[in-house]
Amino acid sequence: MTPPPEDRIGLYRFMLITRDVEERLGILAKQGKLKGGLYRCLGQEAIGVGSAYAMGENDVFGPGIRELGAFFVRGYAPRLVIMQYMAKGGGPTAGRETNVHFGELHPDGRGLISPISMLGSMVSVCTGVALAQRYRGLDAVTVAHTGDGAMSTGQFYEGFNLACVQRLPLVVIGSNNGWAYGTPTNRQFRARDLAARAAGYGCPVMQVDGNDVEAVWAATREAREICLRGQGPVFVEALTMRMVGHAAHDDAKYVSREMLEAWRARDPLALQRQRLLDEGVATQADLAAMEDEVQAMVLAEAEAALAAPEPDPATVIGGVYHGEPSPLAVAGYPWTHGEAAPDGWFRQDAATVESRVRAPFDDTGLWNPEVVPYAPVRAAVEDER
Repeated sequence: MTPPPEDRIGLYRFMLITRDVEERLGILAKQGKLKGGLYRCLGQEAIGVGSAYAMGENDVFGPGIRELGAFFVRGYAPRLVIMQYMAKGGGPTAGRETNVHFGELHPDGRGLISPISMLGSMVSVCTGVALAQRYRGLDAVTVAHTGDGAMSTGQFYEGFNLACVQRLPLVVIGSNNGWAYGTPTNRQFRARDLAARAAGYGCPVMQVDGNDVEAVWAATREAREICLRGQGPVFVEALTMRMVGHAAHDDAKYVSREMLEAWRARDPLALQRQRLLDEGVATQADLAAMEDEVQAMVLAEAEAALAAPEPDPATVIGGVYHGEPSPLAVAGYPWTHGEAAPDGWFRQDAATVESRVRAPFDDTGLWNPEVVPYAPVRAAVEDER
């Protein structure tokens, strides 16, 4: 399974955006302009971008801390991510958070769940979303990201086991980058790999080169189709390497230079760039022009974020109690309408995105498939749309 030519170029473009934004964030961190920690995905860009690019419009995405590229694929402008790290008033959380802990699940949103610091918990949350999708009869799946360390938590087991027992439309992508912070996988478990561990849950399992963005895209597409046939969930292990420390404060001296050099030769951006050239999908001039354009765009987005106003102290307690306007409403929530992003650069403008999965609970309560047959539920959802 190969993406169309325009999507093959698009995959490379979003990895470029991801890396350029992180490089800019690294510069800002050294200048003391970031308010929180910086957790990079250097060397792992293909996983977030490839999996998000393979999803359907009504699917829900649950990223981890290293799937920054998914935010851009799902429609967030770089300046919003940069403002979030700088705690700016116009950022996604209006200055109340300093990492990628934001998302949108409301009908006009981008179907993206806020990352959870307790990483294994994302699988439990996404299991609940997938259950809601089934109750509502939606032709959609949920994709949850986890890692080798998070897979060793009780929250992962509880959520994924329930998803397997219920055969939910859930795709779990496990990034095996060899290290849970500073603990190697052979000190965590005795199994050969994450795929071998996942097979014990009784679900379909895949293993993919996590540095090959097209392979990640194809595996996610295939896993999605399996879920839509009612044969989910599916676990996809993506083999990769974290090329920097756990966060900016970690020098990763526990990783050998030889290991890093071996993986550096398999850089996901370099691999995709060479493939586009070798297969005649793009020319050297095409790619050079796109790289220059992305670099200029990210620089302009960073400058816009730097010039953005700080949060208004008068709004600091807004949105705490029922009936109060949320901080996002106070901030104007501009990104919902695409006002904060340059025209045409991202894949899906919020103004053109149709209704995504709605909140799991509403005034009617949670639909029970044993009480309300599947077909009427689907009809009711279609009428609601």
